[in-house]
Amino acid sequence: MNFEFATAQRIVFGPGKLNELPELIKGLGRKAALITGSNAERIGPIFQTLKNCGVEPAAFSIKGEPTVDRIAGLSKNARELGCDFVVAFGGGSVIDAGKAIAALLTNTRDLMDYLEVIGKGEPLTEPPAPCIAIPTTAGTGAEVTRNSVLHSEKHQVKVSMRHPLMLPTVALIDPELTLSMPPEVTASTGLDAFIQLLEAFTSNKANPLTDAICREGLKRVARSIYRAYLHPDDLNARTDMAFASLCGGLALANSGLGVIHGFAGPIGGMFKAPHGFVCAALLPAAAVMNFDTLKTREPENPAIAKFQEAARIILRDEKATIENAQEYLKDLCVQMFVPGLSEFGIKKTDFSAIVTKAKNSSSMKGNPIQLTDEELHSLLEESLFPPMDGNETLYI
Repeated sequence: MNFEFATAQRIVFGPGKLNELPELIKGLGRKAALITGSNAERIGPIFQTLKNCGVEPAAFSIKGEPTVDRIAGLSKNARELGCDFVVAFGGGSVIDAGKAIAALLTNTRDLMDYLEVIGKGEPLTEPPAPCIAIPTTAGTGAEVTRNSVLHSEKHQVKVSMRHPLMLPTVALIDPELTLSMPPEVTASTGLDAFIQLLEAFTSNKANPLTDAICREGLKRVARSIYRAYLHPDDLNARTDMAFASLCGGLALANSGLGVIHGFAGPIGGMFKAPHGFVCAALLPAAAVMNFDTLKTREPENPAIAKFQEAARIILRDEKATIENAQEYLKDLCVQMFVPGLSEFGIKKTDFSAIVTKAKNSSSMKGNPIQLTDEELHSLLEESLFPPMDGNETLYI
């Protein structure tokens, strides 16, 4: 029962809540760095809202995942323009970029000084500029996490800039913003949220507060992920998924993750691969590997009971077994057309480099059991190709 918990200063959640943006930015400053994706048409209303509030927006676009060089350059530009605060409007990559830029507006040393693994990993010395995080996807929960994941093209790895002060000032979550997500993005981001909840729940750093959050998140995502995929205009399903994503972010920021995300960072740095689908490709084999290894090597590990409880929550059946849940997860990946790792150009000859990098990742340290190099290689091999068929009837 010894733990800490931290999150955004304020969370505003619900359909239509984007309308509260004018009130939320009051007093934050006269000039805003507006961080967005590549869809210029979609950001028009946000841009105009800022102008109507007397705020001068400086728009910066993030195409794909934020890179170390791109963030260093945008931060310099935002400082030179005199930006007082940040509004990040987009998916997880955009919000990660926004958090990093907010931090670098006030912490002006070289970005490498603050990066983990490839840099010095030094703490921030000044509080970041205020940051309003507005997600338009339901997956990463980045609006309530304390790190920014950046891609180092030079090192071919994704690394984090991390500090408790990087939590956004306001997380503004409006599920209506996710209604336009196409099925592929719904699947990729939704499965990422699912996996984050499962890994945070079974993490060796979990605590009673994150457990409670994960239980609610798993319940929501299990009943709505496939419905949101099949019926994109179902606002109730979209609201469930937005809330599940929020729960995942709240939990992982305080309990860590596991082997799936431990692999996802290095793979995303080495190959052009969507983060959510990389995680989903690893999910069926990782679920089996973790549970079987725990039963064999650490039968008293409390994570075994956590996996069994997660199975009952996911299947909404008090008699469900972990084997039932493993089959369900495999079938869900089949129904949502999750590719295998080979689809992203990964070959067996890449395994050693991936494993070496993954073992240094912060996520791997949260896995409920330490896996051997042989087990990690086996997990990658079993994830190279997608399951061939699905037999279960999925809940919709």
